[in-house]
Amino acid sequence: MIRRSLRRATPTHLALKPLELEFGVVAAIPNRYQILITTLNEGWIAGAGLDTVATEPLPPESPLWSLPNAFITPHCSALSPRLRERIAQLFIDNLKRYQTGQPLWNVVDKQAGY
Repeated sequence: MIRRSLRRATPTHLALKPLELEFGVVAAIPNRYQILITTLNEGWIAGAGLDTVATEPLPPESPLWSLPNAFITPHCSALSPRLRERIAQLFIDNLKRYQTGQPLWNVVDKQAGY
């Protein structure tokens, strides 16, 4: 099982089995950064893949660099050879939806901030 994001800084992250992996932007939120380090250090989760962190670039002294179960990428997970093609297709789909009165994909929730 792969959990995509720890949305709240609660003890629910402790419910993950040691074979489960955390992929997301948890470390990008400062108060969750230490929670993630603790769960990795104590083996509560098998590993974490991080594309974004609270301070970028990740400082050399960050404990994440020394954790064998932390996988850090250079904040480029959105990039792919098909990125422009997918953006164009999304625009075309949304234009058709707009013209026919259907709900749009990926609408920004201004209240939530994303």
